[in-house]
Amino acid sequence: MVDVFVYTVVLGLFVQFFPEVISESFAITLLTAVLLKLVLEVVTAAKKSLVARLRSRSGVRRALNALVLLLVLPGSKLLVLELTALVFRGEVQLGGFFLVTALIIVLMLARGATRRVFRGVPAERS
Repeated sequence: MVDVFVYTVVLGLFVQFFPEVISESFAITLLTAVLLKLVLEVVTAAKKSLVARLRSRSGVRRALNALVLLLVLPGSKLLVLELTALVFRGEVQLGGFFLVTALIIVLMLARGATRRVFRGVPAERS
């Protein structure tokens, strides 16, 4: 749940500072954050699986897994763009490939930083 809120804040900042990034309302921004969370979780799991297979294989299989990984990296950004266009039908525009790449990098950094902060905060006792 925290990830969705972090994604909403980051996405809201991108909407504010980059004219190419458009979201028609806060509710749409929130739904976009949920979509990004789902897509990025699937893509991250796929990348981890490919990297693990890369490390455990050798020869032709390793080269094939490396090639698939090289296709998944830019493909994930195109997937985000296309899914957003399909689901929100013009109510959300995330800019182009490079802006989506920057958005995803910032989302992942913000998510990691937030998790580190919450990991360091002890739970309240009642």
